[in-house]
Amino acid sequence: MKVDLFNIVNFKADGGAMFGVVPKVLWSRVYKSDENNLVTLSLRSLIVSAGDRVILVDTGWGDKQDEKFFRHLYLHDGEGLTDGLLNRGFTPGDVTDVFLTHLHADHCGGCVRKNGKGTGYELVFPNAIHHVSRIQWEWALKNNPREEDAFLKENYIPVHDSGRLRLVDEEGELFENFSVRVCNGHTPGMMVALVKYRGRTLVFAGDLIPTAAHLPLVWNMSYDIESLKTIDEKKKILGEALENDYILVFQHDLHVECCDLKVTPKGIGAKNIFKLSEI
Repeated sequence: MKVDLFNIVNFKADGGAMFGVVPKVLWSRVYKSDENNLVTLSLRSLIVSAGDRVILVDTGWGDKQDEKFFRHLYLHDGEGLTDGLLNRGFTPGDVTDVFLTHLHADHCGGCVRKNGKGTGYELVFPNAIHHVSRIQWEWALKNNPREEDAFLKENYIPVHDSGRLRLVDEEGELFENFSVRVCNGHTPGMMVALVKYRGRTLVFAGDLIPTAAHLPLVWNMSYDIESLKTIDEKKKILGEALENDYILVFQHDLHVECCDLKVTPKGIGAKNIFKLSEI
């Protein structure tokens, strides 16, 4: 098995939204913002290749929406989705499985692009089965006022219409050495990926723990639908990770890729900070 991590693109988000009820005087000590209170975030994707299977975890924003949509995101740097794959020896056609933690636009938008004529949509990964939890799929189809700017049907309905969608109904092993946990605090049915790699377990927690600064239980995003559930889910997975020496992989932390854990006077926190390539 080989596991790679790359940053699709950096973007900016409101610091207050990223840290919810935590006062700026506290969160700004550990995650800096600019003069407009915006924090810069990464948008990492994980590639797991084993045998004839190439699994891509999340696909970024994509490029289907217009300039007005992207204007407030300040997209910059990063390798890009297809270039990130190519730089690691894979083409989009090589991807056999796309694992989507959830269907918010920054996690699934890269699955679909406009076709060459601009008259419709096509899959970026035409040979891949796209895995989404059934709970999240049904939730996204209903949509709601809190998440309507994040659930964009052009990002995922074409996947369904192509016949390349698989709905995940249960937690557990999805592929060999690749397991799923389902969480509901950020958005119902968000999936966390646990990957066994070189004698360790990697936890790609996505928006459950988007940055290392979000390790404290109550440091959560305003984007979370049910913050108390997020706290409970973080407590459970962090406890398990501490006990079993798991490695956390951060999708949105500009500065920290990975860490393992230790007990601190303030709760479970980062022990060693490192890059995935250093494992």
